[in-house]
Amino acid sequence: MMLTRQGLLAGLFATGALIALPVQAEVKLAAPASVGMSAEGLKGIDQAMHGLVDQGRLAGVTTLVARHGKVVHFDAYGVQDVNSKAPMQRETIFRIASMTKPVTGVAMMILFDEGKWKLDDPVAKFIPEFADLKVKGPDGTLVAQDHPMTMRELMSHTAGFDVSSGYAPEVTDRNQPLQAMIDKLAKLPLATQPGTDWRYGPSVNIQGYLVEKLSGQPLDVFFQTRIFDPLKMPDTGFAVSADKLPRVSAIHSYDEQKKLIAPPNPIDASVKPVLLSGSGGLLSTTQDYWRFSQMLLNGGELDGARILKPETVKLMRQNVLKEGVLVDLYGPSMDGVGFGMDFAVILDPAKAKTPQGKDSYYWGGAFGTWFWIDPTNDVVFVGMIQNLNGSIPGRDTPDVRSTSYPLVYKALTDPKK
Repeated sequence: MMLTRQGLLAGLFATGALIALPVQAEVKLAAPASVGMSAEGLKGIDQAMHGLVDQGRLAGVTTLVARHGKVVHFDAYGVQDVNSKAPMQRETIFRIASMTKPVTGVAMMILFDEGKWKLDDPVAKFIPEFADLKVKGPDGTLVAQDHPMTMRELMSHTAGFDVSSGYAPEVTDRNQPLQAMIDKLAKLPLATQPGTDWRYGPSVNIQGYLVEKLSGQPLDVFFQTRIFDPLKMPDTGFAVSADKLPRVSAIHSYDEQKKLIAPPNPIDASVKPVLLSGSGGLLSTTQDYWRFSQMLLNGGELDGARILKPETVKLMRQNVLKEGVLVDLYGPSMDGVGFGMDFAVILDPAKAKTPQGKDSYYWGGAFGTWFWIDPTNDVVFVGMIQNLNGSIPGRDTPDVRSTSYPLVYKALTDPKK
């Protein structure tokens, strides 16, 4: 049987192993009708997600919906490990993978607000190793950059770097510092001319390196002191303390019979990696990530903690891609979708075939975690699962993201309230 958080804490206090541990305050649910949402409609989210668990397609799932800053739905169902049968909890800790990217983007924009960099600054102003990078042409010849890659392009995956799988061997190694990644990239040509193509590669790890360089602090320290502590996110970081390990979800996959399995994870979540990946290294909880997202929806502030200027948050969710440059993550280009500062942005809901409001911004993680922030309808959604290849279409994991969109907006019965 898995210890509850309270039981674990009591045991640690009794043994003298712990003096104090930050504990996230329990979320108080508001009445859905008070913010124009239907309690019956929100049950539809539970029915769909619980059904996937009951059918054996997911081990467990958490979902949270907030409107006007009030949480009206917060559910945890199933197990966080099919081997131990430890129950999924609101407090379960997940590897959020690429949902780390918006956190790094916020860190960069904190430094932007402090005047440390400008959108049109050349990246080489801060990383001299990139000053003379060549571009690999269609015929394999190397040519000069049409213009020096800019910080705006780095923040939107259009700086010219290749997709992650385009680098063999990989340029990132969790056992080497960020500087080693920079040194490797400095010896390789760009895949495209800056600004001409959207490619999902090492750009946000490079941003993490810049946060360290511009702030003079390790990335984990900057995150902790400038984002996690002010926003009261005690369960978010590049590693967890040993006492929190029972709350870390297993990573699930499927055997040949499509049955859920949870092979042993060779990476100990309590050991901080040498490479602090701003691209995908964080662990977090549903509640912590809601607080981060709510801060953004509020215009950069939550519970008196100001993280960003309101105009900076608006800048982050504005499309900065040049005409004709399309977001292309898993195949076909994403119609009606643009890209801002480490967020995809819904420019045209009809073209994007989504009920999400115009200007909604979002991203997801490789293990299936997902969220969106809808400023048009003042809605935040956060969902967490933990599957290998959990975000890739056609890899056995059910499409929880597309399932969740219509259910949330069906429950929004009085958008004007």
